[in-house]
Amino acid sequence: MTPGEWSAADERVDVWPGRNWPLGATWSEESTNFAVHAPDATALWVCLFDDEDGTETRHALTERSLGIWHGALPGVPRGQQYGLRADGPWDPARGMRFNPDKLLLDPYARAVSGSFSTHPAIFGFEAGDDLAPTSDPHVRDERDSAPYVGRSVVVDDDFDWAGDHKIGARWRDTAIYELHVKGFTALHDRIPEELRGTYAGLGHPVVTDYLRDLGVTAVELLPTQQLASEPALSKNGLCNYWGYNTIGFFAPHAAYSFSGDRGGQVREFKQMVKNFHAAGIEVYLDVVYNHTAEAGVDGPTLSFRGLDDLGFYKRQAKRPQDARDPDTYWDVTGCGNTVNAENPMVLRLIMDSLRYWVTEMHVDGFRFDLMSALTRTGHSVDMAGPLLTTIGQDPVLRHVKLIAEPWDISMDGYRVGEFPPPWVEWNDQYRDTMRDFWRSQSDGVRNVATRLAGSSDLYLDDGRSPYASINFITAHDGFTLRDLVSYDEKHNEANGEGNRDGTDNNRSWNCGVEGATDDEVVLALRHRQAANLIVTLCLSAGVPMITAGDERGRTQGGNNNPYSQDNEVSWVDWSADDAWLDVFEITRTALQIRRDHPALRQRHWFEGRPAIVGGPKDLAWVHPGGREMTGDDWQDQGLRVIGMFVSGDPIRSPGPHGEQVRDSSFMLWLNASDQNCEVTLPLNDWVQQGVVVLSTDPENPVGQPAKAGQTITVSARSLVLLQED
Repeated sequence: MTPGEWSAADERVDVWPGRNWPLGATWSEESTNFAVHAPDATALWVCLFDDEDGTETRHALTERSLGIWHGALPGVPRGQQYGLRADGPWDPARGMRFNPDKLLLDPYARAVSGSFSTHPAIFGFEAGDDLAPTSDPHVRDERDSAPYVGRSVVVDDDFDWAGDHKIGARWRDTAIYELHVKGFTALHDRIPEELRGTYAGLGHPVVTDYLRDLGVTAVELLPTQQLASEPALSKNGLCNYWGYNTIGFFAPHAAYSFSGDRGGQVREFKQMVKNFHAAGIEVYLDVVYNHTAEAGVDGPTLSFRGLDDLGFYKRQAKRPQDARDPDTYWDVTGCGNTVNAENPMVLRLIMDSLRYWVTEMHVDGFRFDLMSALTRTGHSVDMAGPLLTTIGQDPVLRHVKLIAEPWDISMDGYRVGEFPPPWVEWNDQYRDTMRDFWRSQSDGVRNVATRLAGSSDLYLDDGRSPYASINFITAHDGFTLRDLVSYDEKHNEANGEGNRDGTDNNRSWNCGVEGATDDEVVLALRHRQAANLIVTLCLSAGVPMITAGDERGRTQGGNNNPYSQDNEVSWVDWSADDAWLDVFEITRTALQIRRDHPALRQRHWFEGRPAIVGGPKDLAWVHPGGREMTGDDWQDQGLRVIGMFVSGDPIRSPGPHGEQVRDSSFMLWLNASDQNCEVTLPLNDWVQQGVVVLSTDPENPVGQPAKAGQTITVSARSLVLLQED
């Protein structure tokens, strides 16, 4: 019998009643309990697949309580492949899309075997070979999807966590490194070939040693929950490389596993986390709960749509009275659907998933994609809504690192600075301000100073600290650092969308030549500009986030939206031939200085006054002429040079026992103009003499001394950091 062939004789009824919790498949030596929420279904089957011939055996669950179908099957081995089938009304006009011909992924599956293929059978309605719906997309399709979709796997939680420990790094001590599991190791010649692109490869000592040497304290992994590429991409030979198309919120994406897909991916992921922890590095997951891979109403039926379509996805508001058209999804994610986090069972799934990754997989935090979409009560952003409130009071989750991408694709979804404690946020205003400053397109230095000092305009008013700002210059979405200083325009032709995709608001500067060049003058300027940007990031108040490969000059050839490029366009090139090793060295030095000096990573806000009577101001802004900045100076839109004095004698933040903490004081000069600039070191009692400890200016090398009242020349487009001697 081939996969998909089935008759009534294949249905088994030897199912014990089981229980309606926990949801999903719970294995024990005696039996495996299955519990599935499908409140409007009229029948539900657990379908087991034979490893040798692919035979499917269907077991009808006969017990239902509180909308949950449940039952226990004896003798199910670990590693067993299974799926779900649900019957019920086919009435899309009422938001009902039950179709027993579609094999469904268990929403609580902790591992997924196989992959999701592009075939008309994966759609609940009749779709042609070109995947377009028929003239009536409401006609239920009767083709079996089982041969074309991934299958859930029965696993247990057995793993030796002995020796693993929670690092618990404070936010102010954190430096994040955003990376892609596959792309970071796919080309690494010092990792065994069979491990490249896998969890095992990422947890290899070559990687952990590199990141520890660089000085980062946490890795933020692009989505690693089980995903499925969009059919439109797959039929064009592309895939969703970034992974923002989740279908399994509990399962590590199987394609990144060296250990197979029958539960081996779970153990391999755990070992990767354990290895990172042993190196002193935390692990954060980029999670995508705001939408799923089932897309809009014309998308495939893979899991949630076939179990509780009406409850899982938000519907469009048809009138001000909020009447719903059940067949029209409300989309503020740009991906066809928006998950309804108001629904109690959907909220439960998200919370169960988060707790699972913390308690069973030992991850340390999460970055939530398009978080504004999940905060909504009805269609309005609500910072006191169900999900934020529930996470905030949860005894497990309220103590892990929580990062919001504080926007979605709607106008009202942009909420930078508004998320409640304990949330921190991606700060795109930091990104835009610093990009503009270093390309000499800022309107003076007022906003630059605000971003350098932690963005108090965004986070001070609600009692949060400077570390609420996750500062970044680049991220996975957009130009790499090298491309930011090498291209004025995006070059996304490889994506097959006519270069229409990706933002046009890059705030980039090619330093005089578009793209690759052999011009040594242009190349030197690009290296210096890249160093300026990444050093500024490392020395700013807040939490720095570096994008993988930026520290060594990774390029995407000007592609600012390579979400579909699972190839050398996106992967980190580990060869030394074209590496920007000077940028690597200065990044490592900047992170080391930040780590060694608490004055540069304070918990309290600067106040512009002494921390103790008679001491220097904790923060002062200095004009190139050596005076403190005046009101007129702050309004000078042509000013491109500024000095930032940070006192460490003492710092405002007390030590662990309430003691005063004394540190070196620092003077940072930033010159983003195209002219050399003479700057006068302040003549006061702050710092009498110092030494250059970090510089992108060859005329002011590391080790050069300086004294109060002295005038030095800071070269065009460079920075110099002096430390109290």
